[in-house]
Amino acid sequence: MTSTQWFMLVGGLLLAMGLTASILKRSTITSAIVYLAVGVLVGPTALNLFHFNPLKQSALLESLTEVAVLISLFSAGIKMPVPFSFARWRTPILLATASMTITVMMVAEFAFYALGMPWGAGVLLGAIVAPTDPVLATDVQIRHPGDHDQLRFTLTCEAGMNDGSAFPFVMLGMGMLGLHDLGDFGMGWLLKDVLWATLSGVAIGVAAGAALAHVVWKLRSKPHEHELMDDFLGLGLIGVVYSLTVMVNGWGFLAVFFAAVALRQTELKLAKAAQVAFDGSSTQQSVRADANARPELEFPQTVSQGSLVFKEHLERLSEVVMVLLIGGTLYLDSWTWAAVGLALFLFVVVRPASVIIGLMGTHTTRQIRGLTGWFGVRGIGSLYYLMYAIENGLPEALSLQLIQMTLIVVALSILLHGASVKPLMGHFWRRGK
Repeated sequence: MTSTQWFMLVGGLLLAMGLTASILKRSTITSAIVYLAVGVLVGPTALNLFHFNPLKQSALLESLTEVAVLISLFSAGIKMPVPFSFARWRTPILLATASMTITVMMVAEFAFYALGMPWGAGVLLGAIVAPTDPVLATDVQIRHPGDHDQLRFTLTCEAGMNDGSAFPFVMLGMGMLGLHDLGDFGMGWLLKDVLWATLSGVAIGVAAGAALAHVVWKLRSKPHEHELMDDFLGLGLIGVVYSLTVMVNGWGFLAVFFAAVALRQTELKLAKAAQVAFDGSSTQQSVRADANARPELEFPQTVSQGSLVFKEHLERLSEVVMVLLIGGTLYLDSWTWAAVGLALFLFVVVRPASVIIGLMGTHTTRQIRGLTGWFGVRGIGSLYYLMYAIENGLPEALSLQLIQMTLIVVALSILLHGASVKPLMGHFWRRGK
């Protein structure tokens, strides 16, 4: 397929989706299912108009997935509805740590005992398919900054964190395959890839997000009242935070998510402080034109609000391109029993079990645990980790095996989770949670 034909395909699909948005909204399927179906139709499975080879184009696909995940992580972070507190964030933290670890272990055991793969490859495969996806899971994530739904918050926050918390396991699997130095008795991996990389990523993200919020608030407040470009500020924060964190060997995905969270929460704190000061000042003056009059405080526009719509549009566009490419990689013989069995084992056994075990001792309701255990959407993040491993020396034979399994896991996740999200979420809301 030529570049002109590719533009025609994407452009025509965007026009069709834009014109039928209300129909799709009322249907029981998600937009990702439509994109996947179109990709399968024009790919080698059906018409064979184009074929995307992930092994030959691993560098390109790594860059595309990296950008898509970063934009989605930022969008998720600035929609966090409440300030950080351990009580509120305990559930997603447990999902991104304890449940993540359980998932990697169970997948590694399945790969070793059922598929005959070496332990290192099993751990790497577990790390690749373990993180839930912030790109393809938009239908079960927070819709806007004022959305206080506990289920959506849990799934959004988990996806924002576990795209970074999976990285240590990726490095562990690569180390077991001889592609990464784990140090004596794994101490190098524990100190550098787990502790340092995680803590530095979170610290850099929080510091940068809070700093930008203070600078922008000051510039937009009187007497300065500068006009700023929120889209550029958001993209600039992503680029600077991610690159700086990677330069110090930290996990950039974690840094970008927490930079967005810190940006949003700092802006809320500044607005609240300004409102309190304003109310106190107006009370002391006690000057009113009439009994009902009350002076109003105009807050400066925030970066999180100003950049959210643009980031969501980029997120949707990246979803179109990436899912089309997934469909364009699949052959009929890609659907092997091993790949389909792995996907079903992951969705039906591993995810529910990891959620149940990880959330032991919490006060999460049974309904939220059940839906959280099902909606572990896999997607673009898994493709990124796979391409990262390939670009860092993964042998070709093992690369082809992991490509096939990962693509089937993602494709089945799009189909199964996409077909069930609207009915299940609708039932959840009708039952009053």
